[in-house]
Amino acid sequence: MTDTHDVAPADNLPATGNFFQTGNYAPVPDELTEYSLQVDGAIPADLDGWYLRNGPNPRQATAHWFTGDGMIHGVRIEDGQAKWYRNRWVRTDSFIKDFPLYNADGTRNLRSAVANTHVVNHAGKTLALVESSLPYEITNDLETVGAYDFGGKLVDSMTAHPKICPTTGEMHFFGYGNIFAPHVTYHRADANGELVINRPLEVKALTMMHDFAMTAKHVIFMDLPVVFNMDVAMKGEGDMPYRWDDSYGARLGVLSRDDPFGEVRWFEIDPCYVFHVANAHDTADGNGIVLQAVRYPELWRDNGGFDVEAVLWSWTIDLASGAVTERQLDDRAVEFPRIDDRLAGLPARYSVSVGANGWVRHDLQTGSAVVHDLGAGGPGEAVFVPASGAPDEGSGWYLGYVYDPARDGSDLVILDASDFAGDPVARIKLPTRVPYGFHGNWISA
Repeated sequence: MTDTHDVAPADNLPATGNFFQTGNYAPVPDELTEYSLQVDGAIPADLDGWYLRNGPNPRQATAHWFTGDGMIHGVRIEDGQAKWYRNRWVRTDSFIKDFPLYNADGTRNLRSAVANTHVVNHAGKTLALVESSLPYEITNDLETVGAYDFGGKLVDSMTAHPKICPTTGEMHFFGYGNIFAPHVTYHRADANGELVINRPLEVKALTMMHDFAMTAKHVIFMDLPVVFNMDVAMKGEGDMPYRWDDSYGARLGVLSRDDPFGEVRWFEIDPCYVFHVANAHDTADGNGIVLQAVRYPELWRDNGGFDVEAVLWSWTIDLASGAVTERQLDDRAVEFPRIDDRLAGLPARYSVSVGANGWVRHDLQTGSAVVHDLGAGGPGEAVFVPASGAPDEGSGWYLGYVYDPARDGSDLVILDASDFAGDPVARIKLPTRVPYGFHGNWISA
């Protein structure tokens, strides 16, 4: 049974040739609830929770993929069954009544949000995120609760890529985007969700700082040469107001978790851009940091398009000498790397990314890679769900939405981590396409 949720429909999206308005990037018009889902294969009985994934689903034409209204697509799994599928727009304040991101005085209105990039759960709250605004709390049934500011303590935006420490339960994040300094502020919430640290960072200019990294001892910020461009912003054409700047340089900033108001040490690296970090960890001797991420040689030199590819790289920072070693780990074009989140900030063995027509699992210890081919449609990001009580990354499942062009629909694919190249253990047929989007998470019941 499918229920359609009433909402203002997506209207008059022009066929401009922009990739995010065509094919499976194009938005879907309806909010649905489906309780009878066909399953090919068998859903592991160990899975009990919600798989939620966020992404742009604009109700009207937008100039850039990153600016569409956020929509969460979710599947509830319990007792070996797919109990339901739902998709819902995140009803932010500006979704209900449109108003600009920036006020007349140049300050930001943090409730102006598309909330389209990620969805995370911490301290009992599920948050829909976009880096330009406050987070928006939602229920696991995808209803919007409202803007969440940590009891009034957060007066900044929140990155879409917070890091939750598996040891302490703390959530580390940052905000950026202020035209006036401080351009970046580091934040930390304790395991109970209490915001306990707000620390401004000194950076040379406003750059697009999409992600950062965490280890057991440090947080690492990436100050890279995609810089706010006032000329682009003033045109008012809806493009991302950032451009590549050859003169800016590139550097990694390291801050001790034990001294969050102490010195940030900056380490120069070769110019590049990183949207997404796979992981980072301290070296065994405690004197260094290893950072693994998907690296673009440059980005947005002339426009806000995606005409270059990224591959997996590693940086090793020697904290004693100040030297940074950089090396490419593979030549496959990939994006959206994910690890077993129980190992965030610790030495993880595997990173699984989206590649051409499949998921690519890199062995971060040996450098080898295995591909799971998903055919012509193409997958979204894969999330790892560990088996109950399983101590290692090989015991569990990878979950992600995969588009099926033959039926112009999407499946939630469940893959056994111990047989990465093998057939999926289950494919849950969804009642609609899930447009290609960004990030999601498994929320265990």
